[in-house]
Order: sequence, then structure tokens, then C-alpha cells
Amino acid sequence: MGELTVRAERPTDAAAVRRVNEEAFGRRAEADLVEQLHAAGKVVASLVAEVAGEVVGHILFSPVAIEGARGRCDALALAPMAVLPAHQRRGIGRRLVEEGIMACKELGHTRIVLVGHPEYYPWFGFRPAVRYGLRCAFDAPEEAFMALELAPGAWQDCAGTVRFAPEFAGV
Repeated sequence: MGELTVRAERPTDAAAVRRVNEEAFGRRAEADLVEQLHAAGKVVASLVAEVAGEVVGHILFSPVAIEGARGRCDALALAPMAVLPAHQRRGIGRRLVEEGIMACKELGHTRIVLVGHPEYYPWFGFRPAVRYGLRCAFDAPEEAFMALELAPGAWQDCAGTVRFAPEFAGV
């Protein structure tokens, strides 16, 4: 494997990002989601991983609303995260998640949620969202619905139902 570079997604990456998501997930839904979130102006951070100038991975963060008894809180959703099958299990996803979390932190965000592999994301500090009093607005396995605080106490007074952007309905 050549040198791995992670950088902000550029508009010229759109076709490569679509390919990565379609091949990684084996369907179009996640690639369509990325395009719909971009079109709706709902992308907070989107990074690509390149090896030898080829885009081989992608991660995206978009806003979510948490509606609870104490009012509304804002957070980010990490979704999707994809690596081309031929490049998986080489640390590319790890770098995307780490650098994506750092980018969100630098932008001043303090909370991230996701629905993902329960054995993978805890490595980055994600914990079951139920610990923070969070419920997913759609049907997701409890162990796969996870949350991360980027600042101590970020989830305090933020319990409630996590509502993803309407664009997620197609996934």
C-alpha cells in the first residue's frame, strides 16, 4: 500500500466518493445519502482517504437533533464511513474515524452519534447511547446505536430521541 493521506472532500471527489460507498456497502443507498446531504447543505465534515492519488475511503458527519424533556440538543451523526473492499483491514477506516472526530472537535462540536458495528466503534470511545439516555428515532439495535462525547459532560442534560436528517430515511 502506498502512502495514506486523509483530507477534506472536494467537489471533484463526488464520483470517487460515490464509488467507494457503493462498493463498500454493495448498494446505492449510502452513496445516494451522501449526495442528498451535500445537496441539502447538511454536511458538517466530509473527509476522503487517498492511496497513491486514488480515493479509497470516505467519512461524513451531518447534524442531528435530540429532542428531550429539557428541550433540544444538537449533535453530529457519523454516517456513512466506507473503505473500498480491496483496501479494508489496513487501518484506513481507523484513520478516517480519528481524523473525522478531530475535525469535528476543531469545529467546536462536542457530541457524535452513530449506528455501527458494536465491536469496532468502542475503540474510538463510542459507548452505547442508552448510557446517556438517548433513543434512536428509527429502529436500530441497542448495541449498534452509540454515542461519543468530545468534551467531558457533553451529554449531560441532553437525553432524548435522536432525530437524523430526513435524508437518512432511504438507508
